[in-house]
Amino acid sequence: MLDDLGATLLELIHGDPGKIGDIGGVAIHDPLDDLALPRHALVLGVGLRETAEVADVLRVLGRHGAAGLVLRAPVARGPELTAAAEESGVALLGLTRGASWAQLAAMLRGLLAEGDVGEDGPQTIGGMPSGDLFAVANAVAALLDAPVTIEDRSSRVLAFSGRQDEADASRVETILGRQVPERYSRLLTDRGVFRDLYRSDRPVYVEPPGSELEEFSIPRVAVAVRAGDEVLGSIWAAVREPLSQERDQALCDAARLVALHMLRIRAGADVGRRLRADLLGTAMEGGVGAREALNRLGLADQPVSVLALAIPDAGVDPSLDADVNLATERQRLADGLSMHLSAVHPRCVAALVGDVAYGLLPVARDEDAEQRAMRIATEFLDRVGHRVRAVIGIGPVAHDPAELQEARGNADRALRVLRTGSGRGRRVARLSDVHVEALVLELRDLVAARGDGPTGPVARLHEYDEQHNAHLVETLRAWLDAFGDVIVAASRVYVHPNTFRYRLRRLAEVGGIDLADPDARFAAMLQLRVLSPAPRRTLP
Repeated sequence: MLDDLGATLLELIHGDPGKIGDIGGVAIHDPLDDLALPRHALVLGVGLRETAEVADVLRVLGRHGAAGLVLRAPVARGPELTAAAEESGVALLGLTRGASWAQLAAMLRGLLAEGDVGEDGPQTIGGMPSGDLFAVANAVAALLDAPVTIEDRSSRVLAFSGRQDEADASRVETILGRQVPERYSRLLTDRGVFRDLYRSDRPVYVEPPGSELEEFSIPRVAVAVRAGDEVLGSIWAAVREPLSQERDQALCDAARLVALHMLRIRAGADVGRRLRADLLGTAMEGGVGAREALNRLGLADQPVSVLALAIPDAGVDPSLDADVNLATERQRLADGLSMHLSAVHPRCVAALVGDVAYGLLPVARDEDAEQRAMRIATEFLDRVGHRVRAVIGIGPVAHDPAELQEARGNADRALRVLRTGSGRGRRVARLSDVHVEALVLELRDLVAARGDGPTGPVARLHEYDEQHNAHLVETLRAWLDAFGDVIVAASRVYVHPNTFRYRLRRLAEVGGIDLADPDARFAAMLQLRVLSPAPRRTLP
């Protein structure tokens, strides 16, 4: 419940959600009625404010086995309230300012699936099927006697009413594209319409711009759709004149109803998203539950390629605001990958598991599946652009559930190379493309776990550099990387070739290393790759 509603409607004031079992129902506290609660009830404390009264209610609810008590925020915190909550074992939650108890009750009803038993028809909110925004749009249009659109925060059209032919050409273009065209949204932004809309809880009247955009010829009335302090979207009506007081209030009431439907849609999407993630994670872990999970995903007995997508370190564009939510970016990319894969094959599945978005792509048994997956992944990243620098690892084809865990592991190994920047600029890779880099990273993990450090010649060179501020390790690294070409190696460390040759002779003496011995060169190169610190960026 807190995962679904915490960011929007609820905050946890006191209590441990992990100690509470399944919530058995929702009840409203009524001081004038006998208390009859379902087991583990969540109680809505409408009108409760005084600390002593809240403490008494907590103790009573504790004796009846209630799960939690919801109060209107801000909740006064103090030792008396804390003691009562701890004594009763009842979690204390706060309902965000501005959110209505009706919104909360409706969302909880949806999340807990209350009332399903014995109901003959579909659930409704405000007399309309739950989540049917088109029915809501038509109802609002009837109240206002004007064509209506319901839009999200990004000006995407979620639903629209009939009678759109009565509006102007700009509305028709918006409906056809299911998105307010950029030139209109930019004009509204420049005129401060969105600022006024999202700051006010009353409708905003928008005059047409005149000759600036002739196709925008009919005025608009818009109102923000809110859940607490969060703006979910807006309702736009094309009108000939400002609304009367009655219709103005009707639009405000409609915004609250639309908020309930939008929240219900979002909760349903969140539940479905988490279910896909759980099934996908179970399938890729292998074991006895893998086949059943694939059956529920519709991928039983179907060869699949595994795609693993993630954002590497420093992968978010620095031009973005400092408070960019990385988790939101990951979910956005996961949703985008799911849509992209669905266009390729209707039975594709993608979901965010931890900080990695995995996709299962069904393939034919006689095709080059890895190359096809590489091409599809590259096309997706090209469409995403460079705002967020995502990378994708490709696993081999899994022909049955037993192979899926290994395929996921190979995709993860390739992805790790790309995330650490060791893939030489690649954005998409199979393990075979970056196998050596993956082995180096795994060797680093091994020596780090054992606490190993440089030994032999490389250790002596490190010690000499520390004592004399020399550059012998840097010289050896450059010479090995240049395959013994002194001219190239000297240019990489910005010294004269004669100076480089002198350093080369000196490091052979200090380290006791025979540079003509291939085994000695390999041992030094391996230690420099796996054990040694990163090279110092110094100039001679």
